[in-house]
Amino acid sequence: MNSIVANLMQVRQRIELACLAAKREPEEIELLAVSKTFPASAIEEAMHAGQSAFGENYVQEAVEKITQLAKLRPWLVWHFIGPLQSNKTREVAEHFDWVHGVDRLKIAERLSVQRGEFPNLAELQMCVQVNVSDEDSKSGIPLSEAEALCDAIVKLPNIVLRGLMAIPAPSADKAEQRKAFAQVQDCFKKIQAAKSTDFRYQFFDTLSMGMSDDLEAAIAEGSTIVRVGTAIFGKRDKISK
Repeated sequence: MNSIVANLMQVRQRIELACLAAKREPEEIELLAVSKTFPASAIEEAMHAGQSAFGENYVQEAVEKITQLAKLRPWLVWHFIGPLQSNKTREVAEHFDWVHGVDRLKIAERLSVQRGEFPNLAELQMCVQVNVSDEDSKSGIPLSEAEALCDAIVKLPNIVLRGLMAIPAPSADKAEQRKAFAQVQDCFKKIQAAKSTDFRYQFFDTLSMGMSDDLEAAIAEGSTIVRVGTAIFGKRDKISK
């Protein structure tokens, strides 16, 4: 059996087992295949195995692959999940369906305006990135600032605010993994409760957290999107951005 196909089966089985342990339904979890640094052919392989959502970190590399796979666009959903610089927002606004790593209002505003330049495209789905582990090297805003940024973003046109995204500090300790994800879930639920009567928050339903090494802990703490690359495509070589 093809390794990508076999790996996808194993990851989906892990998700099912994690959901069973957490008393959740597997349908509540979307698997986002992180295809950065891998060729378009690997994405096409995964698509034929039933995978439709793909995550990319590097704008130029991603746009090249999206263009190569343009004929498959009706079956693919593209998520931008990396740090986003101001000079790259227009390409993201033009080519992607989701953006996960927004942690500055300036970036959200640029995406809002630039998405409006493409009236044939649906609204851009957006998650605010929080830095739950307070790592200086990692993007994201403190949990205490998440609600204020969400309140500013939800007012923008051409964007749908969907939820929060987090990448906690790596840890082999399952309890530590769950503790970090639980903090994000708590912040998410507080925002949901505070905005329950605000129609602009009607689609605020997404917790993007959990990767190859910690997806079980993330699912146990409410994740709705797990971002998995290595466990599907294998180890990757670093490339320039």
